[in-house]
Amino acid sequence: MNRETTLHLLQEKNKVWDLAIIGGGASGLGVALDAVSRGLSVTLFEKADFAKGTSSRSTKLIHGGVRYLGQGQAYLVIEALKERGFLLKNAPHLTSKQSFLIPIYTWWDRIQYSIGLKLYDWMAGSLSLGPSKFISKEETLRRLPTLQAGQLQGAVRYYDGQFDDARLAINLAQTAEELGACLLNYAKITELSKDANGKLTGLKVRDMDRKESFHIQAKMIVNATGVFADKILQLDNPQAPKTIQPSQGIHLILDLEFLGGNDALMIPKTKDGRVLFGVPWHGKLLLGTTDTIREKAKLEPEALQEEIDFVLETASAYLTRKPGRKDVKAVFAGLRPLAIPKEGSTKTKEISRSHKIIISPSGLVSLIGGKWTTFRKMGADTVSYFTQVTGQSIAASTTSTQRIHGYTETIPPGHWGIYGSDAQKIQALAVHDPSLAELIHPNFPHILAEVVWACQSEMALTVEDVLSRRIRLLILDPEAAVAAAERVARIMAKVLQKKESWIASELIKFNKIAEKYMIHTP
Repeated sequence: MNRETTLHLLQEKNKVWDLAIIGGGASGLGVALDAVSRGLSVTLFEKADFAKGTSSRSTKLIHGGVRYLGQGQAYLVIEALKERGFLLKNAPHLTSKQSFLIPIYTWWDRIQYSIGLKLYDWMAGSLSLGPSKFISKEETLRRLPTLQAGQLQGAVRYYDGQFDDARLAINLAQTAEELGACLLNYAKITELSKDANGKLTGLKVRDMDRKESFHIQAKMIVNATGVFADKILQLDNPQAPKTIQPSQGIHLILDLEFLGGNDALMIPKTKDGRVLFGVPWHGKLLLGTTDTIREKAKLEPEALQEEIDFVLETASAYLTRKPGRKDVKAVFAGLRPLAIPKEGSTKTKEISRSHKIIISPSGLVSLIGGKWTTFRKMGADTVSYFTQVTGQSIAASTTSTQRIHGYTETIPPGHWGIYGSDAQKIQALAVHDPSLAELIHPNFPHILAEVVWACQSEMALTVEDVLSRRIRLLILDPEAAVAAAERVARIMAKVLQKKESWIASELIKFNKIAEKYMIHTP
């Protein structure tokens, strides 16, 4: 992806795009990929970086949602399990099968979770990742030696999917571009334009990098801004009612030895009625999550102290080695864009994670709610409204078999796996210039060539883009990320042709953001 080329294409005079998408997270990228693969001309604008918000702050799971079975949302589970299967096939470099253990302490738990997970297996059908089964106490402790053994009877083992969320977002953007879409990050929508009948005809875009504005025309405009959907709805109509209830979920990163094995831990019922996951991810342990109502959507949400304490206390009740604040390597928070229910309960754990699509009188199509696992289906459902909005017929969706950029059947070893087929191209940069083979940080395997690649081929514009989403150092170890920031900034300045003052400014900005990912113990 090249920003200069993209800007040139976007400023082509008199061009009318079939679809203009606002938002470059899971929702918007799913819409872009589906639309362009159906033969439509597509453009997408993201006000910050791709997946900067919610879409890079998930629990890193592609799953049907075991807990939705207990809430009777069978349709949502079946849909998500089907999508899980598609994604594992289409992006094997970014996804993997992960085994989970649910510890069993009573005979009733054994019955209900064994039956529930057999139902989960059955719902997955031919896309099942393997049968669930009850395993003995001895095998459970062999797999997870740090689990509390007191009343333990064994565990139910089942399989789900795991992925790297931000890397998937970047690869989706690359896939859409390769098929002909035009995508731009750091591009804010400042105005929606309408005809004499009040129907949308286009939008005004502010390029935040160049500080320039331009206008584009489009037949259909999609609002896929996640937790910020109401801002675009109100830009279209200042009286538009609120549609989103942001719910915050936090995750803690610890050393993997707190779990003691490669299986993930699933605690099926916390005191707030949710589930807590302890999942191996990029060599660390990811613990989460929480469910806290937040009234205001923020691009950089922060974990509350009580959320941190809740996750640590819940994990400590199940582990022999009890994690404390001093053990936390990093904390990150994300906001779920939950669709406000029309009536009934507003407890966020009871608000459906299914998506809904709203068409405003102006023709604005808003994709509300949803989750990463079903991003492809969300995209297909949204694009299907094109005929209703424009009167033009379109081809059927084909994205269930669309291979994602980086697809390879031979996954490169080590950390190179997430790059898939791009790994060799990045390694070639280091062969051509041996200085790029140097490590970004001595405790992590990433090399400077990855920074060059991120700028040249993945539209990274800031140090945070590289250290948070192109490689995941910020959310794995913010102290290491801060230590690496200047090396990264200097390489970026060379590639992007920036001045010394840019380096200084970037380091100030990055250090300020990195602080939010650190836990300071008293």
